[in-house]
Amino acid sequence: MTPVLSRFAIAFFVLVSVSGAFATAASAQSTISGDQMLENLTKAADAAPRGLSGAIIQQAALQHMKDNPGIPQSWQPMGVRLDNLSQINVQIQFALNSAIIRPESYATIGAIADALHHPLLGGYKFVVTGNTDTTGNRADNMKLSQARADAVVGALVTTFQVDQARLEAVGLGEEALQDSKNPKNPINRRVQVINIGKYLPK
Repeated sequence: MTPVLSRFAIAFFVLVSVSGAFATAASAQSTISGDQMLENLTKAADAAPRGLSGAIIQQAALQHMKDNPGIPQSWQPMGVRLDNLSQINVQIQFALNSAIIRPESYATIGAIADALHHPLLGGYKFVVTGNTDTTGNRADNMKLSQARADAVVGALVTTFQVDQARLEAVGLGEEALQDSKNPKNPINRRVQVINIGKYLPK
């Protein structure tokens, strides 16, 4: 990573969104520092169930969509609980209805890469998830969130040289709402980076 990107990664605004349409910064912005990212990703780093993978999380999301029709307030939690795992939640700017990352969000992705390159996390593997709110079609949101998770992983690997073997991209659509009582809340449009345990190179 270049010195300029490293300096940007120290403190920044993470803006909007993993959704079909992005909200204004005033309604959805949050602040997180590189040090906070590192702290959150190392907390309870051994808490992930043994064998947890992106494929298991993806299957749980698809099953949740099948098993929970109706309004989000009536949905049961996903079969794989992610909220207690070591993770960060950030909001990445994408072009409208696409998986093209807006330039202003590369500082945020650079900060994530700084954390993943840190010696404390060098031995761990991560799932990068895309999440939407409930605006739009549920199946379309699942597809868009996968494309956006893929884009973030692609940027981490190609631009910031994170080992691709340590990363998995998973689209969760609207199946893991952060605020299920307010399913259109912009807070639900986010990218998660979840520590899923020790990485053992083959």
